Amino acid sequence: MPAKKVLGQNLVGTNRVSKNEAPFQRWGAGYGAGYNEGINSDRIVLMKSRIFLLLVAFLMLAGSLIGQTAPAAPTPSAAQNAPAKTTAPPDGKTQAPAPPENPPKSNSDESVATIVHVVNEVRVVFTVTDRHGRYIKDLKENDFRVIDDKQSAELRSFHSETDLPLQVGLLIDASNSVRDRFKFEQEAAIEFLNAIVRPHYDKAFVVGFDATPEVTQDFTDDTGNLSAGVRMLRAGGGTALYDALYFACRDKLLKQEQTGPVRRAIILLSDGEDNLSHVTREEAIEMAERADTIVYTISTNISGMKGKGDKVLERIAEATGGRAFEPFQMRDVSDAFLSIQEELRSQYAVAYKPANFVADGRYRTIEILAQDRNLKVRTRKGYYAPKQ
Repeated sequence: MPAKKVLGQNLVGTNRVSKNEAPFQRWGAGYGAGYNEGINSDRIVLMKSRIFLLLVAFLMLAGSLIGQTAPAAPTPSAAQNAPAKTTAPPDGKTQAPAPPENPPKSNSDESVATIVHVVNEVRVVFTVTDRHGRYIKDLKENDFRVIDDKQSAELRSFHSETDLPLQVGLLIDASNSVRDRFKFEQEAAIEFLNAIVRPHYDKAFVVGFDATPEVTQDFTDDTGNLSAGVRMLRAGGGTALYDALYFACRDKLLKQEQTGPVRRAIILLSDGEDNLSHVTREEAIEMAERADTIVYTISTNISGMKGKGDKVLERIAEATGGRAFEPFQMRDVSDAFLSIQEELRSQYAVAYKPANFVADGRYRTIEILAQDRNLKVRTRKGYYAPKQ
């Protein structure tokens, strides 16, 4: 019991240090300081290593997450099957997608050759009158011959064209130069359209022109709408006659759908004076010939003297196989319309094969000669061969 009490005092109850322990404690205190400094540096290195490892792990984890959330690229088949989008321009009209620059060739394209054949057959409409200007309507195929580019041509077909559908353009000069007689000309034109256009068979359109052509009624067989189109015209401005004729042939007659043979004609009401056109008279005539269109002119010059404009109208009518009318009084305008109506119902059509035909785009002349020299044949002067 006494020994345990002493031991308890040595371990717990005393603070004294023996002489033998003092050196050890002093050495231990110095060693402890050096040891603590080493421990601190090791801890710093370890901490930096752990931070580096944590940073690497974080970067690896972030990379894997980005790879999982990124959208998968579309497969080629999906991209090909996706519908193409078209963008609408500011005017609201949808633009058609552009065709591919180099479309792929199919096997059939490589194995089948395409042959382009130019049909060298010419079709011409003509009118025959006697010395008194009366129409001859009972001619036969043997009563005339065709000269194409100064050589006899081989006839393929011949028949009367009294019932062939009409495509008629009415061009009315609405410039200041015709203001005084404009109202009467409108009424005469309406009377003509009511007589010439047959519902569900013929079609006509109305264009008024001064400085520019204006379509007041497009192609229709409704004479009521055609009459309204004529009445919409108002006189005023300069005169661009050649531009109007060029426009009517190129943008109206040439672009009009054709399901079979038709006769194309333009009735041009003007004084023939042109001061604003961009195309020339001959360019306008050429476009009428390309459109296979006969032009009838009615002069609005009622001065009693033949003017420069009348000669212009004569040239246009003669070159296209039509006829120039020069009424000296206003009431004669109605008679001119009646004569045109009768002529359009009294024509012939011939199809022939030219001799030595070459598809070179060259202008070729046409001449139709009646066996009876007392008869007069009126037709267009020529045509442009197709260019291969």
